Amino acid sequence: MEQSKTKPEKEKEEMMGSSPSSSSSHLIIEEWNGSSSTQLSLTATITASPSLSIQRSGRRFDHLWTRILEAFVPEASLFFFFFFFFYFSIRSVNIHKDYALHSNDYKAFLSIAGMLLDLVSPLFPSAFVFVVCLGSVSRSFTGVASGATRAALTQHFALQNNAADISAKEGSQETVATMIGMALGMLLAHITIGSPFTIWFCFLSLTMFHMYANYRAVRCLALNSLNIERSSILLQHFMGTGQVLSPEQVSRMEHVLPSWAMPWCSKDFKMLHTHVNLGVRVSSFDHQKMMDVLHSAGSHYSKARYLLVEKNGGINVVIHKDATALDVLQSFIHALVMTKLGETSPSVHSQSQLWMDKHYELFVQKLNSSGWKTGRLLSPSIVWRANWTHAPSDLKTD
Repeated sequence: MEQSKTKPEKEKEEMMGSSPSSSSSHLIIEEWNGSSSTQLSLTATITASPSLSIQRSGRRFDHLWTRILEAFVPEASLFFFFFFFFYFSIRSVNIHKDYALHSNDYKAFLSIAGMLLDLVSPLFPSAFVFVVCLGSVSRSFTGVASGATRAALTQHFALQNNAADISAKEGSQETVATMIGMALGMLLAHITIGSPFTIWFCFLSLTMFHMYANYRAVRCLALNSLNIERSSILLQHFMGTGQVLSPEQVSRMEHVLPSWAMPWCSKDFKMLHTHVNLGVRVSSFDHQKMMDVLHSAGSHYSKARYLLVEKNGGINVVIHKDATALDVLQSFIHALVMTKLGETSPSVHSQSQLWMDKHYELFVQKLNSSGWKTGRLLSPSIVWRANWTHAPSDLKTD
């Protein structure tokens, strides 16, 4: 991995505190940023001996600017504008954090919103073009979510490594369904022409049927991949009974919609995963939490490829620079165990580590025997990583 070649800033913050290291060595934590584990750049170096110092590498916003250029410049500046418009619109109703985890939940709403904007556009003659463009943008985001969902389901159903065959059959079925829908739509438009009440009645009725059909279709799925909610359900059941649920059983317990939209669902399992922040930035911690990180790196997790830090009732997971997909899964399970035991035990670090040493391998074995794929955890992309090492005390840093 190559370190970023930008000139390091002469910015160094000194924060006094007790050193977690011994008198013969001190601890160094490097903060790395990148969308891939093979393309990381050094952003900060944290040293504790005996004071706590942070030396930042590269310009502070280089990583953000690079990601923006890579994502949007090859496309078009118009898409760049509409993306941020959509982002801040979603943020205003507080669902932006969940979209990455519930893209299938929101894509149907976005599709319907696009059609609704097309229907109401004649009511605003002065803003007709703007409203129609918003409808097109909404449908574009629906296409992105649909493509991701289609790819995941194709891989799920490709039991004999025949993803291409399944994708071709799905495409042909979609073409036939689209042609039939167009024919019925033209017939319905001819019947309802000149009657606004009938048009809106048909639109609302078909919309409700469309939403219900989508809900039932998703409920029929029994995915055997591990995402953050399924992992939480499986772990809580295993800690209580020693047994692992099947994909079909977990499917009936998993939330199709956000929890606030389904108050009638079973409350047997707590939403432990909502208390876990995976892949946090080391330098984002305050002084006290930074000392906790350094202490953990030198004691509880000196040989692990992740660090767990408690903060505001949640568990922050710092991922090692060389961590694999299996390490990420283990770190998340460990954080869930820590959250669960934190309700009853004051010494969560030691108790959770004892549980992991005793039960984790058995838990993974039972997951495999029940048909679960334990090769990776389906989670948001981890762009912040860290590397912690011990260095001799006579080593001088800038």
